[in-house]
Amino acid sequence: MQADRRKTTSVRFLGPVDISAIRDDILAIPEEIWSLENAAKPNRFEELYGTKHIVFRFVDSLDDWRYSHDRSLWLQWKDRLEPVLRQACKPYGYAQGVFPRVMLARMPAGGVIKPHIDSAPAASWPHKIHVPIVTNLQVRFYVDPHNYHFEVGQAYEVNNLGPHAVHNAGDTQRIHLIFEYYEDTAI
Repeated sequence: MQADRRKTTSVRFLGPVDISAIRDDILAIPEEIWSLENAAKPNRFEELYGTKHIVFRFVDSLDDWRYSHDRSLWLQWKDRLEPVLRQACKPYGYAQGVFPRVMLARMPAGGVIKPHIDSAPAASWPHKIHVPIVTNLQVRFYVDPHNYHFEVGQAYEVNNLGPHAVHNAGDTQRIHLIFEYYEDTAI
């Protein structure tokens, strides 16, 4: 499967996003929920060392982005998350936008996501978007060959088809809302 020609080849700044309606709720998620959801996550990749996830939506198969399913917490969070997702994606102007994957990713202080490429066919078409909820000045997102600091309440599309990595050299955690987005032209 080929990549969507509209995907960024590095990092694309999408603009500010109002996270005020979800930030406190995300920070209030009990450690027990983080642990249970992380243990059951479908995205078990070695490169994600130490990063915990709460996965709300995920693709049915890593071979195809067009088919996805809601996971256990989606209904509880949907009404809070969708306005943020839609606001972040507004620059694309898609009439029928779809969110096949939606998750929170919490990286501990000192955490590392090793350099990798999202090589599964399901990652080739959708835009990969990050909205930082919590971060610190020592978190760096590497998209070959540059590094970036993503600010809280801003949306960024990242090139997931090229080498990318993250290092949290700070002494506080980093939490991102991460999701994929594409236009469903079949509707």
